[in-house]
Amino acid sequence: MPKGVLVDLTRCIGCRGCQVACKSWNERPVVKTVLAGSFENPPALSEACYTRIRFHETEAGGAPVWNFVKEQCLHCKEPACASACLVGALRKTPDGPVMYDFDKCIGCRYCMVACPFEIPKYEWSKAHSPWVQKCTFCYERQADGLSPACVKTCPTDALLWGDSEELLAEAKKRLATGKYVQHIYGEKEAGGTSWIYISNRPFEEIGFNTKVPQYALPPYTWASLSKIPVEIVVFSAVLGGLAFIRNRGDKGGE
Repeated sequence: MPKGVLVDLTRCIGCRGCQVACKSWNERPVVKTVLAGSFENPPALSEACYTRIRFHETEAGGAPVWNFVKEQCLHCKEPACASACLVGALRKTPDGPVMYDFDKCIGCRYCMVACPFEIPKYEWSKAHSPWVQKCTFCYERQADGLSPACVKTCPTDALLWGDSEELLAEAKKRLATGKYVQHIYGEKEAGGTSWIYISNRPFEEIGFNTKVPQYALPPYTWASLSKIPVEIVVFSAVLGGLAFIRNRGDKGGE
């Protein structure tokens, strides 16, 4: 059965231990950042940051309320990024993770255009062998029966890893307590995602894209991408040739 994660936003305390664990496990580089009017750091996901905590201050009963939202790839059940990939560099695995094959990628970045959650990032700053980067769902840890690094380090059990169907049942059970808004984000968005969220605040108030279609996107991917000018398609083919040369060179240097 495919795995997923239930994120209970009422339990997140914004400690950002998940950020640190993710960066450490995935050996992402440290990038100097600057706080800019909030406690969010870094200010956005990037090629060096697969996950981060977003801070939201709202008001309830005349008092300020803090909400913390974990961001990362949601690992859609039917990912638009994979359907847009010209060379099969992205694929959905039966176990849940959407995996990325560096050797196949030609750098066309259609995946970035197709993703409804704007997750994949490109290594723009790298002059040699730039790749697309995103959360891996720690597929190598899961293959060994271990939970993702971010889940492992969460001190408040805001992140629950398990079988997707069991997590959905647990989410519905918690909603029945009346402590949450009656919406499981990710149950239907983009046809369903491996990561699902429950919250005590309306999702539109805490930065979620609530306009994501409630159906799987792959059947519509190329209807949209076909409107891209032919020059860009040709350019992608050129990129493919360059990627082949690049990958051959990388393997020759190993």
